[in-house]
Amino acid sequence: MSSPGPPPAGAVAGVLLAAGRSTRMGRPKQLVSLRGQPLVRHAATALSRGGFDLLLAVIPPGEVGEEVRAALSDLPFTFTVNPDPARGLAGSFRAAVAALPGGLAAAHFALADMPLLTGEVHARLLTSFRETGAPLVLAEYGDPGEAVRAPPHLFRADLLPALRGLPDADHGPRALLRAYAGQALTLRFPADLLADVDTPEELRRLEEGMCGS
Repeated sequence: MSSPGPPPAGAVAGVLLAAGRSTRMGRPKQLVSLRGQPLVRHAATALSRGGFDLLLAVIPPGEVGEEVRAALSDLPFTFTVNPDPARGLAGSFRAAVAALPGGLAAAHFALADMPLLTGEVHARLLTSFRETGAPLVLAEYGDPGEAVRAPPHLFRADLLPALRGLPDADHGPRALLRAYAGQALTLRFPADLLADVDTPEELRRLEEGMCGS
């Protein structure tokens, strides 16, 4: 097991996982409109404000991927393709790690369907890592005892090779998170930031809530 050491001085990458299949939405949810912008752009803009040294977006192949690329064209992202999104979210982690440059201190992974996260959320995880060198910096949402852990997650560089070998799954690296739970630094955020979008009904409720706020 790794343990916290001196705060690493290397670059930290911000990674946006945007290659989902959108099976419950019925159309590419990365591109559905939320307050006049593609859903993916809300998440990408927040990540771009987090203070990361470089930004990478994992996109699907084909026309949808090109449209995601176009939606983010004015943001400082580089792109890599998950060639087979049907193999699940784990495949996007694998694609990201394969595309990241060497010499990083850490990589921070965010989802494209969490549009209420802000640049401040990402920046807090990054700052906590810079201050502590923790192998994992995690987010949870809600009050103590009822909090839900969800992305973004920041992984120190020595944990990244484990992401290369993730088995196909429609979830992230749960086994790795469990293995390092005792060494993780967890930050708590308001529960209302946790909203994600998987169905047209969730999109409609979110749009209505944002318009009323």
